[in-house]
This record gives sequence, structure tokens and C-alpha cells, in this order.
Amino acid sequence: MDAGKGHHWGAVVDGTGATLWSKKIDNDESAILTAIGEILHLADEVHWAVDISGTTSALLLALLAAHGQQAVYVPGRTVNRMSGAYRGEAKTDAHDAYVIAETARQRRDFTTIDVPAQLAADLALLTAHRTDMVADRVRMINRLRDVLTGVFPALERAFDYSSHKGALVLLTSYQTSQAIRGRGRSRLSAWLANRSVRSADAVAAAALEAAEAQHTTLPGEDIAAQIVADLATQILALDNRIKRIDQQMKTAFRTHSQAEIIESLPGMGPILGAEFVVAAGDLAAYADAGHLASAAGLVPVPRDSGGRTGNLHRPKRYSRRLRRVFYLSAQTSIIRDGPNRDFYLKKRGEGCKHAQAVIALARRRASVLWALLRGHRTFTPAPPQFAQAA
Repeated sequence: MDAGKGHHWGAVVDGTGATLWSKKIDNDESAILTAIGEILHLADEVHWAVDISGTTSALLLALLAAHGQQAVYVPGRTVNRMSGAYRGEAKTDAHDAYVIAETARQRRDFTTIDVPAQLAADLALLTAHRTDMVADRVRMINRLRDVLTGVFPALERAFDYSSHKGALVLLTSYQTSQAIRGRGRSRLSAWLANRSVRSADAVAAAALEAAEAQHTTLPGEDIAAQIVADLATQILALDNRIKRIDQQMKTAFRTHSQAEIIESLPGMGPILGAEFVVAAGDLAAYADAGHLASAAGLVPVPRDSGGRTGNLHRPKRYSRRLRRVFYLSAQTSIIRDGPNRDFYLKKRGEGCKHAQAVIALARRRASVLWALLRGHRTFTPAPPQFAQAA
């Protein structure tokens, strides 16, 4: 199946590679059910493969699961490379579907796609939505700083708007040096305090200091002030939405059967834990800790040829989301004293740079987390003691 938003294209090949069936299928329940029925009548045993495992193919995969059928995921990169092995240069849905079918026929090592349970589906939607909102916030912060730099650079330098809520509250009403000086420190501090700004007097003092550094009115200042106020208001509203999503994710994640184990690992909170559940999927898919680390791109790939051996490179095919979970949790874990920080400092002492030491720690933590999930036990700083056999 070459999956698409509006329609899919299905191609069926037999054991010799001959095409038995090739049709366009609307992304609609009745059309997909009709196609599944026709395909299942072609043979006693049918192997299914798709090139997209996200929302585009969600209905298709759900209907296949309802009929007791499982599909494997053939990555788009693989399809693209395999296309060059077949005759013709045409790029059509029918040709792509044929290549997917042929690739799945010749290779049986592709990952099986499981239709997620309700909790996994909820967490997948929540994590994706949160990622989009965080990206929107970063974009708006950058736009706000750019506009503010053009009319009031001293105030732009005065605060870190990505983490300072009080500065954003200030910008909702005061964006120019004249407005801040006209308000005065005491009244500005009281105005901020009435809006629950922490350290209101310090914020007012920093804003007034920036205002005293600029007495020139720049072109476009009035319009820029309106844009800055609008962006600041949107960012504050977006922060509240992200907080609600975070709380919803925490509540949903902690209903997971292995949530306590995942969250016990230092640096792995409920947000990263939810992302781990979504990115890693079923632990049974990983034969050992090495497979989990490899899926996260934490294991170097050899590029040997002839007499050249030991030539290791960073992998190109891995789950970016899974790597991000292990990297961020490893960074967080080294803040406090403990075995994670000790391992990080050991790697730094061996000459590793910060990023290299964090990746090495992330690789170790992948093994630890896999062992915890396999053994159904929570993390403890000291290794477990096993009784010696008689």
C-alpha cells in the first residue's frame, strides 16, 4: 500500500513478483473494506506493507487489524532507493506501491506495525500536539525579539523572554521607552505586582534602566509596539495551553503500567516518559538493550572496507524522537549528584567533550532502562545484590 491523505494505491504481487492486482483506493472506510475483501480472495495468505505508519494510514491499519491482518513498515528511504532497481524512471503511486510490495516480498525483516491501544494513541496525540505548540512558541519568541530589537534594543537585551513570564506581562502594555519612563518605577512595580509577577520591583527596575538608555524615537515604533504587545499576549496564552497539555499528559502517562518504573530513572519525568512510551512502543520489539540503544541512534555504525577496520560513524537511520528522549533525560540527570553525574564526569575526565559524554551516558541509561522494564523493578542508585548460589 502506497498510503496518502486522499487515497491509497494498492498493488499485489505473487511469489514470483508478478502483479496480480493494482488499484487506487480512496481513504474511506467502505473503499478500503472493499479493497481488503478483493485482496484477501486472491490468496490464502497475504502479507501487507505500507510506507507510512502515521495518521495518514491510521484508518487503513485499523481496518486491517479488525480483519486479523498485520502490516509491516517499509521506510520511504528504502522505497526510494529500491525504485532505481526496477525498470523505468516514472514516479507514480502505482509504481511506488509495486516497489513496496516487491521489497516486502524479498525482505522479511521489516518492523511490524501494531495498532496502538487507547492509552498509547492518546499519548501519541498529546505529545505531537505539545511539540507543535512548543515550536509555535519558539517561533513567536524569535519574532518578538526581532521586532523589539528594531525599536527598543535595550529592552530586548534586558530579559530572557523565553523563560521570563514577568517580562512578557510587561510587554503586553509597555513596549516603548517613553511609556516606561512615564509610568515610573513605583507605579510600574505596583502594576506588575497586581498581575502576580514575581520580583515585580526587579523587573520594573530593569525595564526603567533600559528606558533611560534610549531617548530616541525610531521609525515605526507605534506599529512595532502593537505587534510586540500582540505577540506577548499570544505567548502567555500559549504558555497556559502548554501547561494544560502537560497536566493532561502527566495524568494519562501515570495510568501506564510501567510509568512508575520509567519515572524512577533520574532525569526521566512524566513528559519525557510519555514521549518514550510513544517513541519506543512495545518493549518486546527489542531483543536486548543494544537493540533499544541502536533504535535511538546511540550505537556507532562500522564503515569498514578491506584493511580498514574500526572505522565507526554516527548512524543515519534511527528514531530522532527516541534519541531526543535519552539525550535530554541524560542532560537533566547530571545536574544532581549520583551515578549519572559520576559517569558523566568520568567521561569528561577521559577527554570527551560535553556532547560525547552525554551520548555515552545516554547509551548506558538505555541499557539500565531496558533492564528495569524487563525486570519490572524501579531504579535504585546502588546496583541490586544477588544471593550467591550454594
